[in-house]
Amino acid sequence: MRLRHAGGETVHLGYCTNVHPAEDLAGILGQLDTYAVPVRAALGSDVLGLGLWLAAPVAAELAADSGLRRRLRAELDARGLEVVTLNGFPYAAFQAPVVKQDVYHPDWTTGQRLTYTLNLARVLADLLPDDAARGSISTLPLAWRQPWDTGRADAARRRLDELAAGLATVQRDTGREVRIAFEPEPGCVVESSAQAAALFAGMDTERLGVCLDLAHLACAWEEPAEALHRLRAAGLPVVKVQVSAAVEAADPQGGAEALRRWVEPRFLHQTRGAGCAALADPADPAYAADDLDEALERALPGPWRVHYHVPLHAPPEEPLGSTLPVLRAALRALFDGPNAGCDHLDVETYTWGVLPAARRPGTDAELAAGIAAELAFARDELVGLGLTVERNVSMGVTR
Repeated sequence: MRLRHAGGETVHLGYCTNVHPAEDLAGILGQLDTYAVPVRAALGSDVLGLGLWLAAPVAAELAADSGLRRRLRAELDARGLEVVTLNGFPYAAFQAPVVKQDVYHPDWTTGQRLTYTLNLARVLADLLPDDAARGSISTLPLAWRQPWDTGRADAARRRLDELAAGLATVQRDTGREVRIAFEPEPGCVVESSAQAAALFAGMDTERLGVCLDLAHLACAWEEPAEALHRLRAAGLPVVKVQVSAAVEAADPQGGAEALRRWVEPRFLHQTRGAGCAALADPADPAYAADDLDEALERALPGPWRVHYHVPLHAPPEEPLGSTLPVLRAALRALFDGPNAGCDHLDVETYTWGVLPAARRPGTDAELAAGIAAELAFARDELVGLGLTVERNVSMGVTR
């Protein structure tokens, strides 16, 4: 959906489709009918935004075939759906039975990651609504933190230079601007805003910037206004925001039984104690674990925040909670001013299928209803900050 900031900018709000497993065009179109169309209807929205996830094989297929891109654009238009942003973090198989550290491969030291991302940029340029100012693609923050050395850092820097040049070519060929947003994440080379400011210094900030995932920001125990000030001072634009919340445990030892119900085999759930905020390395093992079961085994000092995206409108039951206060503080810092702090927002709760059994949707209709409830929650938070919902939005003409 689209909202209007008091400063006049259009702000696009959607949900990320990496919650769905489809990895070919037929499957993607099927999931639009199963989930996205009912979500739009539940919200009563003229147009629903999608943060589309395209696995590497289908991205390559679409990038090579303008006819397929036109078909996908027409299918989106026919359903009242629009795409201004893609999620380019997972390369493939994101809803496999076990993902864990596989999601960080291939990383930005490799040609595969560069090729995949430029394929996405070519696809997005043809999917953008005609009246969209620009497109965005979120991606991993270089690599998992180990192994990392000067050789890998130099290789990644070369890839970023090639990426900026490739994006310039896409813009020259299509007339559409697409920016890449590197997403700080617990356990990666770039986890905090301070690491982003240091490691992304000198890159092409006209085309490259940061994706601020609000659950990740909370897990690093960062104060949102300070983090945003740090990024701005470094000249790094916030290209995209993922509106997400993480699990919080004020007393992890007392809440250990409840936390064990959140241990699951598919995704990493990096856990950070509050003490990590005072350290240059937020992944320091004194306050950090790479997964929730490890944190429980080692009895990390609390309180904890756990990289486990939870539905925005349905935080965990006591004694656990969620990081909604961080989300709200971040949105205030972004939008309580004369200019919108970012124009591409995605709700990214990809964990619906691995929530504790009592909280997990049992049918497609229940999942669609949950996604709609999250989007309504995010919309209402933004309206509370003075944004207004745009009505009578008409889809752009298919090119």
